[in-house]
Amino acid sequence: MKTEGRIHSLETLATLDGPGLRYALFMQGCKMRCRYCHNPDSWSVNSGTVKTVDEVIGDVLSYSSFLRNGGLTISGGEPLLQSDFVYELIREAKHHRIHTAVDTAGSVPLEISKKVLDEVDMVLLDIKSVDREEHLRLTCHSSDNTLDTLNYLESIGKRVWIRHVLVPGYTLDEKKIHALGRFLEQYSCIETVDLLPFHQLGAFKWKELGIRYELKDTKEVSMSELNSALEILGQYNVNVTRAKSAG
Repeated sequence: MKTEGRIHSLETLATLDGPGLRYALFMQGCKMRCRYCHNPDSWSVNSGTVKTVDEVIGDVLSYSSFLRNGGLTISGGEPLLQSDFVYELIREAKHHRIHTAVDTAGSVPLEISKKVLDEVDMVLLDIKSVDREEHLRLTCHSSDNTLDTLNYLESIGKRVWIRHVLVPGYTLDEKKIHALGRFLEQYSCIETVDLLPFHQLGAFKWKELGIRYELKDTKEVSMSELNSALEILGQYNVNVTRAKSAG
């Protein structure tokens, strides 16, 4: 297919982007401006490498023997900004019996994203904060579309993994983690919640791009802080796991 998309990067044997070994495709473009983003170079909608669906699926198929218990994960940036390309790519992958996942912050209105959400096998949904004001502070973007996305996924019974970044001074707070647990346990579609500790691995990109990085003096999350957060969230009716990175 000649439908084109702008690609930021890819990882051919990813282990942190869904079940099993994954071909992780990172799309270019994102409207959120997360204070802790480790890929600010993915924000621009006009950058990246232009590829067709056929070009991408051809490369994915060359790794198919490694993906039997995994599949294709389309991430970003915000992949749903390029919903036409992502939709066609998912359809082609499923035609070849490749499991598909989308890693999204749900920041795109449902009238744009719905066809992708309907078609994909599972969704990795990044919940930045369940507090609307803090979400805006963290991302410079409303949480309305994210919450609409989660509610829609619940209504169609889609398989969902939640990702949540623990950021000192923001979401790394006992009361806020309790609030997260109370909020998420309402949803039967959620299989697991990955807690991702804040890190500084992408700080150099902000400097290279000439963007002020407000969290440059923020300490990384300690193991004891992470374990405490896991213990709190474990008090609620959610399956919680510890992921290895955040961005």
